[in-house]
Amino acid sequence: MKVIEIKNLVKEYADAEVQVKAVNGIDLIIEEGEFTAIVGPSGSGKTTLLNLLGGLDKPTSGEVYINGTCINELSASHLIDFRLNNIGFVFQAYNLIPVLTARENIEFIMELQGKSRAERRKRSAELLEAVGLIDRINSRPSKLSGGQQQRVAVARALASKPRFILADEPTANLDSVSTQNLLDIMELLNHEEKITFIFSTHDARVVRKAHRVITLEDGKIKSDE
Repeated sequence: MKVIEIKNLVKEYADAEVQVKAVNGIDLIIEEGEFTAIVGPSGSGKTTLLNLLGGLDKPTSGEVYINGTCINELSASHLIDFRLNNIGFVFQAYNLIPVLTARENIEFIMELQGKSRAERRKRSAELLEAVGLIDRINSRPSKLSGGQQQRVAVARALASKPRFILADEPTANLDSVSTQNLLDIMELLNHEEKITFIFSTHDARVVRKAHRVITLEDGKIKSDE
């Protein structure tokens, strides 16, 4: 089943009075349950494409469909609600709220969704168990290693039960052991729960784990394997 479909997607930026096409006419379908890496040199359009898929940026032209909904036609308020309920994000910089515990960081998304306290408590504990951090449930980010913070970020991304997760360079700040642990967890979630993962990455370890590798060059798809 198609989770994402993009049609003739273009994103232009003005750079010193020159129009640069960061994404240049891409057509792409992502099916449910994929574990896909988007790769390419710096400036190839990886992060721009992820931002367009996540509704964090609007295309210059073309269409982005998520579960059949064209998100670039949604109003700002409807887009916020749509993202909250359909898309999970994992960022390079973790982006955890420093004053909240691991559990509270995960529950924050569900609170925005209007979930009951009992439901939030149950799911946050399940997710921390899934990422191997149930023993750090009450720890704040400053008391967690980089790898542990990124695992909390993955759990938070899963909290809303999204259709897919966008991960922008999720291993960039991690050592090799933390990277392997994180990738193993995400691959297990992909296999057992059929969660769709889409990575933007330079990391060869992520590429080796991926089941599909899309290479971008100058804003276009160079290969799709």
